[in-house]
Amino acid sequence: MQRVSIALCSEMETEPCCEENPAVKPNESEVREAISELAERDSRNERPCGPAEEDEELCGKNLAKTESCAGESKGTGTKTPCDPEQKSGETECKGRKLKKTNSWKMVRFQDPSEDDDVLERDSSAKSLFPEYAMEEWTSTTFEELFMAEDWKDITDDRLLRKKLLESRTPQAPHPTWGQEVSVKMQCVLEDRTVVEKDCNLVFVIGDGDVNQALEECVMSMQQGDITLLLADSQYAYGLLGREPDIPAWAPLLYQLQLLDIRAKPDPLTLSIADRIRIGNQKRERGNFHFQREEYGMAARAYCMALDMLTTRSRDGNDSGIQAEEEEVSDYRVKCLNNLATAQLKLEQFDEALHTSRDVLTLEPNNVKALFRAGKLLSDKGEYKEAMEVLKSALKLEPATKAIHVELSKLVKRQSGGKDTQEWNAKPAEVLGDDIAPFVIPSKKKPSGISWKFILGALVVALGSLVTSVILTARN
Repeated sequence: MQRVSIALCSEMETEPCCEENPAVKPNESEVREAISELAERDSRNERPCGPAEEDEELCGKNLAKTESCAGESKGTGTKTPCDPEQKSGETECKGRKLKKTNSWKMVRFQDPSEDDDVLERDSSAKSLFPEYAMEEWTSTTFEELFMAEDWKDITDDRLLRKKLLESRTPQAPHPTWGQEVSVKMQCVLEDRTVVEKDCNLVFVIGDGDVNQALEECVMSMQQGDITLLLADSQYAYGLLGREPDIPAWAPLLYQLQLLDIRAKPDPLTLSIADRIRIGNQKRERGNFHFQREEYGMAARAYCMALDMLTTRSRDGNDSGIQAEEEEVSDYRVKCLNNLATAQLKLEQFDEALHTSRDVLTLEPNNVKALFRAGKLLSDKGEYKEAMEVLKSALKLEPATKAIHVELSKLVKRQSGGKDTQEWNAKPAEVLGDDIAPFVIPSKKKPSGISWKFILGALVVALGSLVTSVILTARN
């Protein structure tokens, strides 16, 4: 397992920079600076200027904590554009209530019929398994537990170990890869600080909904089993830990019970509301991986979110259903933009271009996708199409410096890299519907010595020579 550091608010995308300068004329240093800014903002995700977008942003501050089964919330919240200052356990967006995602990978697939006031996670010291408060759980050092002979190794490296406390159904099947399970769990550090607790944690094995330690352990359990699990940091939160409650390289001790095993739900059998809720949670998990610089895992999470956010519905064709399907489409746009950003980080440029075009199919005026597609087309040498795409982005956000910078680079590439042409940025109020005059490169006057100057110098030299001859003859 790799490290963890920054948690998410909800969305990260690559976008044009936010610097309004109505008369920008970038030189080489400004071009390099702007390109550097763009690379930084791929992960920092600053919002472009111009029309307000409905997309959510990844925050640069850490929000990854654990929530409560009994009321205390330390979880990662999902901020939406509808109410960015919400403090409640739910998130409003377009009239829909979305459950907060609990801990960084704790995904809740709750029945929508359940009471919204059900409290999910308890970070207090009260145990979920009071009848199993043995010495190993309360005081034994982790070093002793790693060496204990009555513990079973789950992995060959002896860094993931378990001890079965109770087996209620000896003949019950083991869960397998791809199945959905429900577990009751609590987790402590070596000093017995409670860092995770959940009465009914639901996840799909292999989807990355939880850390590797839980997935490996659950596959070795039978339904009803109660187990102690000791996990080295390599199977938990690794080098960075999980701010603010889990330090770097911290091993963890879990106590968990396998409650239920069932097949992974088919998105087409779920209501639109459930598809949006689960898809949004998986998108958040992708954002979390992106902030950890785990771009491959982030891209995988976004793909799983897109699988869940399908717009094919069996719910009917009335106006209410159509409105919800449009909402699903909005979330697909966010996931696709995020996926394209992760693909750029992985240097999968063709895939990122394809994903950006998918965004434009759903939302033709998405500035982020237009800018990203234009830049990728320019890098591939498809200058004509790149110019058209970047012109479209410029119409939507004429004051955004990054678009001007990219157009400047594109014009230089078209001219073979010579400095005889440049892109002249114009004030935003000057740019109307027809911006063609402003994308025609201006020509510089060729540098060099004027022919008039040369002719004059030649006349002076000849005159001096004739004068010198005459004076010599007289003498």
